[in-house]
Amino acid sequence: MNLAKVSANGQITVPVEIRRLLGLKSGDKILFFQKQDGEVVVSNASAQAIRRAQAAFAGAADTMGISSEEDVQALVDEIRYGKD
Repeated sequence: MNLAKVSANGQITVPVEIRRLLGLKSGDKILFFQKQDGEVVVSNASAQAIRRAQAAFAGAADTMGISSEEDVQALVDEIRYGKD
């Protein structure tokens, strides 16, 4: 069991054991979701999102030349705002 304190700004420091368990690195995003029974689950959103995207779009990223989060953001911006 690990304990973390919430700061006045709502921030927490994830204990080192939990960071290791989740494979968290600086800059990673953490996903909090509540199950139907009220339990809150924490996961490494960065790793989870990458695994899901890789499975869903196997080969598509290479075809489209997408290799980073910046490439994805550029594609979203292009769709959202049109080509410059």
